[in-house]
Amino acid sequence: MSSLSEGLTQILIPVAAILGIGFALLQWYLVSRVKLASNDSSNGYKEKLIESDEEEEGVNNLEMSIKCAEIQHAISVGATSFLFTEYKYLGIFMGVFGAIIFLFLGSVRGFSTKSEPCTYNQGNTCKPALANAFFSTVAFLLGGLTSVLSGFLGMKIATYANARTTLEARKGVGKAFITAFRSGAVMGFLLAANGLLVLFISISLFKLYYGDDWEGLYESITGYGLGGSSMALFGRVGGGIYTKAADVGADLVGKVERNIPEDDPRNPAVIADNVGDNVGDIAGMGSDLFGSYAESSCAALFVASISSFGISHEFTAMSYPLLISSMGIVVCLITTLFATDLFEIKKVSEIEPSLKRQLLISTVLMTAGIAVVTFFALPSKFTLFNFGTEKEVKNWHLFFCVATGLWAGLVIGYTTEYYTSNAYSPVQDVADACRTGAATNVIFGLALGYKSVIIPIFAIAIAIYVSFSLGAMYGIAVAALGMLSTIATGLAIDAYGPISDNAGGIAEMAGMSRKIRERTDALDAAGNTTAAIGKGFAIGSAALVSLALFGAYVSRAGIKSVDVLTPKAFIGLIVGAMLPYWFSAMTMKSVGSAALKMVEEVRRQFNTIPGLMEGRTKPDYANCVKISTDASLREMIPPGALVMLTPLIVGTLFGVETLAGVLAGSLVSGVQVAISASNTGGAWDNAKKYIEAGVSEHAKSLGPKGSECHKAAVIGDTIGDPLKDTSGPSLNILIKLMAVESLVFAPFFAAHGGLLFKFL
Repeated sequence: MSSLSEGLTQILIPVAAILGIGFALLQWYLVSRVKLASNDSSNGYKEKLIESDEEEEGVNNLEMSIKCAEIQHAISVGATSFLFTEYKYLGIFMGVFGAIIFLFLGSVRGFSTKSEPCTYNQGNTCKPALANAFFSTVAFLLGGLTSVLSGFLGMKIATYANARTTLEARKGVGKAFITAFRSGAVMGFLLAANGLLVLFISISLFKLYYGDDWEGLYESITGYGLGGSSMALFGRVGGGIYTKAADVGADLVGKVERNIPEDDPRNPAVIADNVGDNVGDIAGMGSDLFGSYAESSCAALFVASISSFGISHEFTAMSYPLLISSMGIVVCLITTLFATDLFEIKKVSEIEPSLKRQLLISTVLMTAGIAVVTFFALPSKFTLFNFGTEKEVKNWHLFFCVATGLWAGLVIGYTTEYYTSNAYSPVQDVADACRTGAATNVIFGLALGYKSVIIPIFAIAIAIYVSFSLGAMYGIAVAALGMLSTIATGLAIDAYGPISDNAGGIAEMAGMSRKIRERTDALDAAGNTTAAIGKGFAIGSAALVSLALFGAYVSRAGIKSVDVLTPKAFIGLIVGAMLPYWFSAMTMKSVGSAALKMVEEVRRQFNTIPGLMEGRTKPDYANCVKISTDASLREMIPPGALVMLTPLIVGTLFGVETLAGVLAGSLVSGVQVAISASNTGGAWDNAKKYIEAGVSEHAKSLGPKGSECHKAAVIGDTIGDPLKDTSGPSLNILIKLMAVESLVFAPFFAAHGGLLFKFL
C-alpha cells in the first residue's frame, strides 16, 4: 500500500494546480505594475504606458510611452484576430473529428449498450463500448479546449508584456529581463496548472459513471491527449507559416534589398512579423507542450490502469503521474524566484547564464521532489503490465525511470544550447563561413544541424533503455513525464524569447536610442537560444511520449510483438519513415509560397508609396497582416490532414500491424529530422546576430550590418526560418499525434481493421 492516503491525494493534486494558477496571476500583477493609464480620446480607448522618473534624460517620456502603446495595441489586435479566425476553423474540425471518434469507437460492438467482459481484468465486466466512445469524445473536446486556452492565454500575456519590457529597458537590462521573464512564467504556470487541473477534474467526473471499471475510465481519458495534440498541430503549423511568411518577406526586402534595419517602421511587413512571434512561437509552443504533457500523462495512466494499480484500485499509486506534475509546479515556483527575486541581473553577459541556471536548478530540485513522491505514493513492490506478462517492480525502479527522463531533458537542453548559442564555436564557425558568401554559410549550417542530432539521440536512447529495463512501458511513459515535469520553467524561458524579440521590435519602431536597442538585442539573442532549448525539450519529450503511446497502442490492439521481418510491418516501417519528409516538404513549400506573396507586396509598397523610404508616409501594415493570415489558414489544412488521416486510413485498410510499423518508422526518422531542422535554423539566426552585435574582435571583422558577410548571414537566417519555426517544431507533434490517435482508435482497428488484407 502507498503511505499517502487516497483522500490526501485528492486534495494535494488540485491544491498544487491552484497554487500554480495563483502564482501565475501574481506574476501577471507584478508585470502590470509598469503603469497603464487610460484616457478616452476622440478615437476611442487608447493605452498609455506611463513610467516612473528613472529613465534617460532628454527624452519626451510620455510621447515615447504613447508610441509604444500604439505599436503594442496593433500587435495585440493582429494576434487576437488571427487566433480567433484560426479557432473558428478548429471549432469546426473539433466537431467533425469528435463525431468520427464517436462513430468509430461506438461501432466496435455495433453501438451495443450492454456491459461486456473486460479486456485485461479477466472475469470482470466492464462498461459498454458505446460509453467508451462517448467519454473518449468528451475527453477529446476537453483536451482541445484546454490546448486552445493555453495558447491563447500565452499570446495575451506576451502581447501585454512586450511594450512594458521595452520601457523597462530604459531603466537597465535587469529590469527588462525580469519583466520578460515574469511574463513567460505566467504562461508556463497557467499551462502546467490548467492542464493538471482539467485532467484531474475529468478523471474525477468520469469516475462517477465508470465506478470500478478503471480500464474503461483511463482508456477513454486518452482522448484528452488526442484533443490537446490535434489543436497543437494546427496551432504550430498555422502559426509557423504566419510568422515565417512575414519574417522572410520583411528580411529579404528590408534588410537585403533596401538595407534598412530589422523592425524598421518603414518596412510594411514589420507588424505582421511581430504578430507572428506571438501566434507561432507563443501560442503554437504553448499548445505543443500542453499536448506532450497531456499525452505522457494519458499514456502513463492507461498502462497503469491495466497493471496491479488499476486492477487492485490503488488510487494514490494510480495518480503517480499527476503527483509528479503537482510536485513539478511547486519546484518550478521555487526555481522562478531564483531568476526574479534572489539574483539580480546587472550586466548583459549575465542574461544567458541566468536562464541556463533555471534549467539546472529545476532539474536538481525536481530530482529530490521525484524521490519524495515515489517514496510516499507508490507501494514498495507492485507489478506492471508488460506486453501480456506481468513485470515485478520496486518503487525505487520508477524513481530512476522518471529521473532518467528528467536528466536526459537537461542533456538535450544543454546540447541544443551549445550548438545554437553564439557564445560557442559551432555558431561562430557558421558565422565565419559567411566570409565566402551564402553558399558556404548554408553548407556549414546544415552540417551543424546533422551533427547536433548525435548527443540528443544517445540521451534519448539511454533514457529508453534504462526506463524500459526498470519499468517496462510504464517506465518510458513516466520518463517522458519526468522530462516534462519542469514544464513551467521550460515554458517560462521559452516564452521569454519572443517577448524580448517583440520588445526589440517596439524599441526600433518607436525610435528609441541605440543604447536601449542594444539592451533589447541582448535579451533577444539569449531568447533565441532558450527558444532552441525549448524546442529540444519538446522534441526529446515527444520521442519518449510517442514511444510510450506506441507501447500502449500495441497493448490495446492485442499485438503480441511487432516483427519487422513480416511484410505487413515492414511496409509500414518504410512508409512511416517517409512521412516526416512529406510533411516537411508541405510546410516548407507553404512558407515559401506565402513568403513569395509577402515579398511582392513589400516591394510593391516600397515602389508605389511616395515618401515611404524617407519616412514621410506610413506603409500599409494591414495588407501584409492579411496576406500572412490568409496564407496560414489555407496552408495549414493539407499537412494537418496528412497527419490526422494517415492512422485512420492505414489502420482501417491495412490493419494494426502495418500501423504499428508506420508509428515506429515515423518516430525514428521524425526525431532526427526535427532536431537537425530546429538546430540548423537556430544556428543560422544566431550567426547573423553574432555578426550584428560585433562584440568580439572576430565578430567585428565580419561586420558591420549591411556588409557582404552580413548579407550572406541574413540569407542563411532566412532559409533557416521555416526550418526552425515551422517544419522542425511541427514534426514532434506529427510523431506524438499519430501515436495517440492510433491508441484512441485501437479498439476499432483491432475489431474491424485490415480490410484490404481480408479481401486479398
